[in-house]
Amino acid sequence: AGSGAGADMRTEISTAAAFVTRLLRAAGGVGEEQLRCFRECLQEAMREHYRHHWFPLVPSKGSGYRCIRINHKMDPLIGKAAGMIGLSHERLFQLLPSELTLWVDPFEVSYRIGEDGSICVLYESPQPGGKAAKQLESRTSCKEEWRIGRSSPSKSYNMMTVSS
Repeated sequence: AGSGAGADMRTEISTAAAFVTRLLRAAGGVGEEQLRCFRECLQEAMREHYRHHWFPLVPSKGSGYRCIRINHKMDPLIGKAAGMIGLSHERLFQLLPSELTLWVDPFEVSYRIGEDGSICVLYESPQPGGKAAKQLESRTSCKEEWRIGRSSPSKSYNMMTVSS
């Protein structure tokens, strides 16, 4: 294998691609073989896209470039992988959350569904050099969020409140 960036972004990329694939699987209507192909195509597209934009010594550098975003426009990397299995952008918009941000950075992959959803961490590993990992928001709210994050709650929806 080649040296440099390609070798050590494998975990982050596979985590991100598996997450998007999981969202598609949860939406239903896409076959397992298509999903497998989608995941591989997405990983390949990400590897290519990030090749010269991966800086383990400065993980936040290039973060915007690596960010995968669906926001009334389909992210080109997701669009490209979906095209390989014959899914149109229209179909993707039906299957995936309409607002999704996925940050793929060295040592951390996180996402947010909705413009003001909480940021949830999918993968985190300590950085070599041992700086303590930054404090994360409570993760418990994230576990099921991607399932219900597809549509905003209707007005009659009661949010659970914690009374002291």
